[in-house]
Amino acid sequence: MVHNERDVVPGTIHLVDTNAVDHSHRHDIVLNPRPSSDPEDPLNWSKKRKGIAITMTYIYILGIGMATTVQYSILTNIGQATNINIADLNTGTGLMFLFAGWGCLIWQPIALTYGRRGVYILSSLLALGPMAWTVYTSSRSIWWAHRSLLGLIVAPVESLGEISVSDLFFAHERGNFMGIYTLLVFGSNAFAPFLAGFITDSMGWEAAIWFGTIVLGVCLIIIFFGMEETMYFRQTIEGVDEGAAEVVTNLETLGEKTETVSKDAALPETASPVASVGYTRQRTYLQKLQLFRLDEGRPSVKQMFIMMVRPLLMFFYFPNVSWAGFLYGASLCWYNVQNATMALILNAPPYNFSAQSVGISYLSLLIGCIVAWWWAGWAGDEIAIRLARRNHGIREPEHRLWLLMFSGTLATAGLILWGVGAAHQIHFMGLIIGLGMTSFGIVSGGSTALAYDVDCFKEIAGETVVLVIVIRNTMGFAMNYGITPWLENTGTQNCFIAVAFLCLFCSFSFLFMTVWGKKLRRASAKKYWEYVDTLIVAAH
Repeated sequence: MVHNERDVVPGTIHLVDTNAVDHSHRHDIVLNPRPSSDPEDPLNWSKKRKGIAITMTYIYILGIGMATTVQYSILTNIGQATNINIADLNTGTGLMFLFAGWGCLIWQPIALTYGRRGVYILSSLLALGPMAWTVYTSSRSIWWAHRSLLGLIVAPVESLGEISVSDLFFAHERGNFMGIYTLLVFGSNAFAPFLAGFITDSMGWEAAIWFGTIVLGVCLIIIFFGMEETMYFRQTIEGVDEGAAEVVTNLETLGEKTETVSKDAALPETASPVASVGYTRQRTYLQKLQLFRLDEGRPSVKQMFIMMVRPLLMFFYFPNVSWAGFLYGASLCWYNVQNATMALILNAPPYNFSAQSVGISYLSLLIGCIVAWWWAGWAGDEIAIRLARRNHGIREPEHRLWLLMFSGTLATAGLILWGVGAAHQIHFMGLIIGLGMTSFGIVSGGSTALAYDVDCFKEIAGETVVLVIVIRNTMGFAMNYGITPWLENTGTQNCFIAVAFLCLFCSFSFLFMTVWGKKLRRASAKKYWEYVDTLIVAAH
């Protein structure tokens, strides 16, 4: 298919109808992407059905997130029991992140071809093995082995949740649900160590690992029986096609009951009504339990293998995506700095925290995550909509980046309060507040980076997200590998002053994108439409 709108800059969309009669309660919002008339189109699902679908995704993230990070607050306990030093334990965590990033190159194309449900379930099931193996750690090599294997298996937690959000929600809603996704990714990483501290103090570190394994198993059972497939291949292109819903007719089901999509079922409460009539085949509950789908119009096996390589090539063609990966990677670096130093600082004099007390300290991170969800999610969507109204109804992805001015500044201050405060042995509450401030900036940066990536190149977001995660986790591995010797060689104060100013520079790099972001997207347009044609349109 050749698009007539080749001069449209990817990511630039008509979001607000400035000629609408009613501008209250988002009644002037233009739906992007344009929904079909098919009731089985996830964009047309009822609020309840959408809510259940995205909740199942969140449960997967919660299960994987808690299982893979339950050890953070008890690293010193594990080290004492196994004679593995903290640097090697942190390297193992870095390897887990590294393999989780590069593993997306395998898992994501499978999910884009055969469906999301099977990938979520298989990932949860296979992760139970290395989690159980963790309890029997006896050497550095074994720790590195099961951390690497676990990272490879749980890779979908890094890149597939973002696609589930874009499957179910319109452009003006995505920031909020992307914020919840990031909250759960980082929030579970704070809540699990909190609980692990109590468990370790009463039953030992092995019990904490078994706890994470059990949580993962329970989440697996829930998503197996409750998760519905959200994969849907549509004809419309975001930013190009808008207006009345595209009429979809399934010739195989003509004569079956015709359903009219009601406003409540088809659209979010805040959107303009554009529904029409179509035909669809209702799937039974047993059919919904199938792990994978062979939908008509899905990418071919050849295209699937192309998708396993192409995200790496995108680094050279889509600088906006590379920058989003850099921003998200920087956020993960500060997160890894926190996790690598919390037990190290709080277990040592003058604080002498027990494992339980270190675990309680993680509540500060959790509170920072929750506030960041509101800031980067709900507030981010509101800012984007308001700036679109001022811009004659046109939304640019860069509009939401202004959030980083506040969150980046707060994260920088938090890193100084934590690191320099620890070097000067200030009251422990000062350190706890610094942790929360940094956590707020970490989640805000990560959520904003993901939303920006999807907003820029929506139709190939399944692949661009993989590049973002590969960059993010490679940076995270480097920080995990280097933070302990960095601290030992420069001292806590100097290390954290350097980290804080790196954080400030990375966050405020958004100013460059507010000036050059659209120009860079325009420069990437030719390659973008080429990719859209070969994988999206050709699939129809």
